[in-house]
Amino acid sequence: MKFNKSNYQLLLPVLCGILISIGILIGYGLFSGRGIIEGAHGKKVQKLLDIFDLLDQNYVDEIDKDKIFEGALNDMLHKLDPHSNYITAEQMKSISESIDGKFSGVGIRFQIIRDTVCISSVISNSPSSLAGIKAGDKIIAINKKLFVGKGITIDSVFNTLKGKKETIVNILILRQNKQYNFTIKRGEIPIKSVLCYYMLDKETGYVNIDQFSIPTADEFHQAALSLKSMGMKKIIVDLRNNGGGVLQSASEIADEFLSDGRVILKIKGRKQKDKTYYSTSGGLLENTPTVVLINSRSASASEILAGALQDNDRAIIIGSRSFGKGLVQEDMQLRDGSNVRITIARYYTPSGRCIQKPYSGNYEDYMSNESQIEKGEMYHLDSSLNVDSLKFKTLGGRTVYGGGGITPDVFVPQDTTESSFYLTELLLSGAFQSFAFEYVANKRNYWTSPKDFSSRFIINDNILQDFVSYANRELGVLVNKREFQRSKRFISNNLKAEIARQIWAEDGYFRIINTIDKEMLKAEEQLRKMK
Repeated sequence: MKFNKSNYQLLLPVLCGILISIGILIGYGLFSGRGIIEGAHGKKVQKLLDIFDLLDQNYVDEIDKDKIFEGALNDMLHKLDPHSNYITAEQMKSISESIDGKFSGVGIRFQIIRDTVCISSVISNSPSSLAGIKAGDKIIAINKKLFVGKGITIDSVFNTLKGKKETIVNILILRQNKQYNFTIKRGEIPIKSVLCYYMLDKETGYVNIDQFSIPTADEFHQAALSLKSMGMKKIIVDLRNNGGGVLQSASEIADEFLSDGRVILKIKGRKQKDKTYYSTSGGLLENTPTVVLINSRSASASEILAGALQDNDRAIIIGSRSFGKGLVQEDMQLRDGSNVRITIARYYTPSGRCIQKPYSGNYEDYMSNESQIEKGEMYHLDSSLNVDSLKFKTLGGRTVYGGGGITPDVFVPQDTTESSFYLTELLLSGAFQSFAFEYVANKRNYWTSPKDFSSRFIINDNILQDFVSYANRELGVLVNKREFQRSKRFISNNLKAEIARQIWAEDGYFRIINTIDKEMLKAEEQLRKMK
């Protein structure tokens, strides 16, 4: 018999108990340099391994030993805290790429439409660009293996296109009903963490940071320099949905806003020497009025940046309460290339706040925002967190609170006035992206820039009707006329934004979607009050 989910749930508690002991003892051996099958420790480990062997040989169903072992390791670590993790060697490669801000590949963005890999954009000066690949092309085969039809996934395409630098990949392309072969030499592809930046008006700049990798601080510095050259006097920094990353990058960006000698954050741990990060002189934005946008998916390094600017009274924080990750991890590599990511310290904002949210031991509940939804935090602030024991003062004497995330200075409730089941179905079906790709097929050169597109292109009723019919015909999304009318404004704006994304990637998308974003509008309103 084969292993199934119910067997795993029955077996996991047993193995977790075993593996907690194995993990501690093996870890003791691996990190101390001592043998693990010697002396008293060795006898204990051997006994536990014997039990694991007996389960493997005698359990009622066949078990996937690797899956159970790795799952149990993470379950063991999550009993300690939600951010200590076991990371396989394969997973570590992807994480390292995210941290480094680059990977080796061909340099295209693509999506799967009706079982076809469609190239939506090509990175400038990338291997694909130099080889002659164009936006709008469709991939038929990679290295003579067909990549069309059901079963094709984003991951399978991405993993096939990736590879070691200087290696060759052959791609068969369909372009205007003709097939073309391309031989591409893989190269280094940057993973941009500053998704876009532009001027909202003559004096207000906007920067969207998607994550914090090693190059992020430099990317941000270059964006700020460019905006200042265009006349920027005020700035909005968008950290919504930014899950964090490299702490040093967040600290360096905070330094751009702070005068010399200000505290950025403090780190304290049982085995770690206490460390305080201070700002230096010469920050590019020390005198620039600033608003920072956050939400429940802003975490870790995002909270470090937001907390540093809030506590030093250098920015107004707008949005909803952030995630609440106030723990610092360190990766320790094992012999097989896998890693154990262990929490080694807590970090504190300049006022002394630890913003780590409470953890009951239930990892799934912790990682979701269901508790915030249940408390109605999407519509009002949770005042139960604002207790005297968690009260702190900013540099200028304003009251702020710890105990779980960064609480915004200006809360913006979630707007559901245009929500509908029909809109949800459209979003989940991928209709916006699919329709946009096909709509721009022969129009990619109609507009000279995102600004030109924004001012000249209008989603009229004919385009909306075409979209509704397309979603029904191609994706089975049945139109609900009443719900369509309720969501019409959002559908129209989102469709325009997705069409812009097809041509100018995130720079095009955010220029459009931000025009009706309630948090963005509140940020602009707040900046108008600031000198």
